[in-house]
Amino acid sequence: MATNQHSIKRSRDVLRTAPVTSFFSEVVSGIVVGAITGLIVSVFRWIIDHAMKALMVIYPQMAQHPLYLIPYVILTLGIVWLLNNVMQAEPIDLVGSGVPQIQEILHGQHRMNAQDVLWRRFVGGLLAICPGLFLGREGPCIQMGACVGQILGERFRLSAQQKRFLMESGIAAGLSAAFSAPLAGVIFLVEEITFKFQPRKCMAALAAAISADLVTVAFFGVHPCLYLPLQADLPASAYSWLILVGVVIGVLAFGYQYTLLNLHWWFSKLPLPQKYHKAIPLLLVIPIGLWNARVLGGSHGFILYLTKLPASVPLSSLLIIFLVFLALRFVFSMISYGSTVPGGIFMPLLVLGALIGGIIGIVMINHHLIPATCFLNLIVITMAAYFGAVEGTPFTALTLLTEMVGSVEQILPMVLLTFIAYLTCNVLGGRPIHAALREEMVFEGA
Repeated sequence: MATNQHSIKRSRDVLRTAPVTSFFSEVVSGIVVGAITGLIVSVFRWIIDHAMKALMVIYPQMAQHPLYLIPYVILTLGIVWLLNNVMQAEPIDLVGSGVPQIQEILHGQHRMNAQDVLWRRFVGGLLAICPGLFLGREGPCIQMGACVGQILGERFRLSAQQKRFLMESGIAAGLSAAFSAPLAGVIFLVEEITFKFQPRKCMAALAAAISADLVTVAFFGVHPCLYLPLQADLPASAYSWLILVGVVIGVLAFGYQYTLLNLHWWFSKLPLPQKYHKAIPLLLVIPIGLWNARVLGGSHGFILYLTKLPASVPLSSLLIIFLVFLALRFVFSMISYGSTVPGGIFMPLLVLGALIGGIIGIVMINHHLIPATCFLNLIVITMAAYFGAVEGTPFTALTLLTEMVGSVEQILPMVLLTFIAYLTCNVLGGRPIHAALREEMVFEGA
């Protein structure tokens, strides 16, 4: 009898400690994945940041000395050749942002050679983004994080479920490191990838996101990557106008989705083999850079540039400038992404959202609906609304913008505007853009 009681007590102790041990191992595994991902993404970000600074020097020099354009064009053609060679071995996994491919893998409908994809996505992303194409770094960072998780799972011969967990941790870590936004990394994982909230899994993914973000601190410091200190609060009288603004943003978001999903049809009409499509944006970006190099890239630097314009440009002229920037950024973002080069759309979406917010802010200031001190507020909350509506991820948008700009002061108008924009886009027939792109890739045999 005593032996039986001892056995029962021992079984209970095992049952109590097993979940704790399992959870601890998941957290430790997440930290390891996050640290490795954070290091890779930090180097990736550092190279891109310095490349953008170099373009600010190179393009003014070429504008003053046109003969410098000859070696630069030759260099650009060399980049096209390199991109084609880098992408040739894994064309499916290196097209676009990489998020639809990761969704396919986690749904058991696709496989990738993670070791090959990791270095090719790293090199291919740099070759596409560093010349100044209107592409974001976050898509490649998310896919590289998933690759790290898969490689570790394969190296230690883990089960399919454990390997999936490491990939999910890598996804959260990748977005966290891309924007220094650990909470957004976890929420993106739940809202767009797994569609499940499991507290233990999310805490382990949060450990990965935190460790990745801590690594980025060593490279970029603790400053938010898009710090925008708000000077005032939107007046209560402006809240009713936000409903109309939200509808407008929702319509524009649907227009973005519609255009992006039809890019393949437009590019198929070009009388060029597909491997030469990459040359189109890489050559077209040169005259844009000669006109204004600040416009180039993803790019958070351009958003900061926009926020400083009202101090030096009259509002009447500023409206025309913002409209020109909006048209240029929209068209060339589509050309950049549609050419199938590696790159994401998160940062380009935020830039478009900032431009839309700037235009709306100028109109509202001119009609005395908001004070001039609230111009920056419109830019911030509109970035969240446009991003959330296009991506179909309102919670990720709200968390990401809050972490990126380093402020929660305008959370209520941000929530209101994002909700209305998301609802409007859905009523018009919009879908989460990466899910829609995933369906297009499957349909096309990608």
